[in-house]
Amino acid sequence: MKIAYIYDVIYPYVKGGAEKRFWELAKRLSLKGHEVHVFGMKSWQGEDSFIKEGVHIHGICKRRQLYKKTGLRSLTQVLYFTFHVLPGLWKRKFDIIDCNAFPYLPFFPVRFFSLLKKIPLVVTCQEIWGNYWYSYIGILKGSIASLIERVVISLSGNLIVYSPRIKENLLKLGVSEKNKNIRVIANGVDLENIQERLPGKQNSDLIFVGRLIKEKNVDVLIKAVALIKKSFSQIKCIIVGGGPEKKNLTALSEKLNLNENILFTDFLENEEAISLMKASKVFIFPSAREGFGIAVLEAMACGLPVIVIDYSLNAACELIQERQNGFVCKDGQEMVKRIVELLENENLRLVMSGLAKAYARNYDWDEIAKESEKFYNYVFDNFKNGKRT
Repeated sequence: MKIAYIYDVIYPYVKGGAEKRFWELAKRLSLKGHEVHVFGMKSWQGEDSFIKEGVHIHGICKRRQLYKKTGLRSLTQVLYFTFHVLPGLWKRKFDIIDCNAFPYLPFFPVRFFSLLKKIPLVVTCQEIWGNYWYSYIGILKGSIASLIERVVISLSGNLIVYSPRIKENLLKLGVSEKNKNIRVIANGVDLENIQERLPGKQNSDLIFVGRLIKEKNVDVLIKAVALIKKSFSQIKCIIVGGGPEKKNLTALSEKLNLNENILFTDFLENEEAISLMKASKVFIFPSAREGFGIAVLEAMACGLPVIVIDYSLNAACELIQERQNGFVCKDGQEMVKRIVELLENENLRLVMSGLAKAYARNYDWDEIAKESEKFYNYVFDNFKNGKRT
């Protein structure tokens, strides 16, 4: 089968959950004999197209900045990529296309291409924002964005969602399973790679790994460290990642006199991040909006209990089994209590560490690739038989 993945950013040139998912699936499906192509912005030097680990990678346009100085996603970047999608695909033929729903506008040229070329289209939904658009960009722009989101979903006959929570949010939009193929296929972790990594030399009590944007709420973690420092003066926290909020977060850390307690690093190669997690005690993930939370699973696979905050759009909460592999907290204040509990009670932390590792074994990327392949075959067969597109 000839498969195309379409998203505006490509891993590992840009690091995030959605792009990592496509890359991990692409590698594994290529090993299973499929011809896999990944399309996005060109974020590298050299040829526009090349083959890496058996996967055909295509940069269909130059890279533009994903975020504005305000920290919001850049509409100019989205429009720029959308304009280049059709020319980038035009002379090609595939058996199936998997297009990431977000940032929505590129879906329309992909949909047009799939109809014109008679190719079945799968849309992967990492998140459903719904009313959240209003708080993200205001009532007027949010209304337009929410409408576009609904239109994309309504025109998508075959949908992959990361979690039951996202599926639930889809149904709240009025989506009916009677006329759509909706399949819940989780994200995964590379268990073999994680098991091979040794702990890094930089020890820490707490660690966060992710993109530094407002929705990740890393400021809540920094404020928690300031409170915990009153009891644990030598507490160490590592914040791994880059993004538009980094300057504000480092300034907050300095303001709270945490220069000796918090270490900031840029985005790291996955192996380096894994080593840092293995040298830590607790993974903190206070994100308000998450389609799944690959970093949460990776932390569990490293043996770290995970602490998250309960938000309606934070699907990472579904990965937490309370007091077994982590804690779901109602706010930052409760998060502080749980951190202190785990740092004070080593026996509890070690028990939860073992349970976290056991839980992560259910999410190996090899199994996720098998589930995805089955769904692609199902969609392809239905398409050939004149059923849903």
